[in-house]
Amino acid sequence: MTKQLPLAIIGDGRMGRGVRDIAAHAGFDVVAFLGAADVAGGAPSAAQLGGAAVAIEFTVPAAAAANVLACADAGVPVVCGTTGWDASRRRVEDEVRRRGGALLWSPNFSVGVHVFTRLVERAAADFAAAGGFSAHVIETHHAAKVDAPSGTAKRLAERASHALGEAVPVTSIRTGYVPGTHEVVFDALFEQVRLVHEARDRRLFAAGALAAASWLAGRKGVFTMDDFLGTR
Repeated sequence: MTKQLPLAIIGDGRMGRGVRDIAAHAGFDVVAFLGAADVAGGAPSAAQLGGAAVAIEFTVPAAAAANVLACADAGVPVVCGTTGWDASRRRVEDEVRRRGGALLWSPNFSVGVHVFTRLVERAAADFAAAGGFSAHVIETHHAAKVDAPSGTAKRLAERASHALGEAVPVTSIRTGYVPGTHEVVFDALFEQVRLVHEARDRRLFAAGALAAASWLAGRKGVFTMDDFLGTR
């Protein structure tokens, strides 16, 4: 029987619980499951991480930076799916490198979204060459999602903007229990093209984060889903 990889989960919200629920099936042994009450000091200690070989962090923007740096100090590679902390992420990434840690951050752990983003970028370049098209991103998530626009929507808009040579607006909708839907609209005077990715189950993101964690364990440096999926 293959030995399971010791895993620390930082964040006991929907995503943290989703990761915990399928971790054993994905080959992990959850040695720490930490909520806000467990890390009242601001970030988990090395002891609280329980000897984990890798950690997965899904918390809130205000906590993400401290959690990632705590993992780096403890020598625990960390997969981070928290969004909304862009202003401090570059500084944290530099610190992770300086401290010899490992971080893989992504706004979305869906393989489908990763491919979808590449398709949007390619389509935007083709529409830019054709001329006469503008773009708009529409993203819909459950009512409890904190940040708007989503990290995925920001990335889609950035990739499309770069190809089109103009800013791409984002409309955010928060309603009900939607796991995540992203739509990119390319609009011209007499026609319109819509590209859509729809997540049907939150376990999609949990499974992707666990796959990324398995890949990150034992590595050093700062990575993205592009590195994990081998497109760089």
